[in-house]
Amino acid sequence: MSSPADADLSPAAVSLRGRRPRDVPVLTRWLTDPGAAWRAWDAPYLPPGDTTANLQRYAQALASSPPNPNERVIDVGGVVIGMVNRAEEDPVGGGWWDLGILIYSAEHWGRGLGSRALALWVQATLDETDAHVLTFSTWGGNDRMIRAALRLGFREAGRVREARVVRGERFDAVRLDLLRREWPSLDGRR
Repeated sequence: MSSPADADLSPAAVSLRGRRPRDVPVLTRWLTDPGAAWRAWDAPYLPPGDTTANLQRYAQALASSPPNPNERVIDVGGVVIGMVNRAEEDPVGGGWWDLGILIYSAEHWGRGLGSRALALWVQATLDETDAHVLTFSTWGGNDRMIRAALRLGFREAGRVREARVVRGERFDAVRLDLLRREWPSLDGRR
């Protein structure tokens, strides 16, 4: 397996793939580190102890469960740098899918890798599901996530003012959406 120093870490090298057994130690390390930088951005308004416990259970489940088609690892030149996921909102079959993305290390932030992974995940979700609308849910302080979604054509669909408390400061809860017909397919298809 390539090391980060050997990898092509350009947006063009980003791919999404199913989890492999050899990915589990890397995913476990990032998911279970309570001091990981990504935790300051991904739902930091939730109690840290609960988040740690939930992520430890999730990491244990990864080792004993087959890959989930609604989750993929973000691979850049042979290096796992994060994950994407999706969940269908109730009622099932209604065509509403909520997406998520996580880039683990701050060294990979701000380089276009997350935006590329997000674009690939939108395309995969539209290709693989009956999605009519895609959403992202975040908090007002997560500017990178909001900007990435807006660049891809998502629109702000809702904002609950001052609903989240992060490090003692109040932020809005933000939801962004994209309709299938608004997505310019990555390969020119609609």
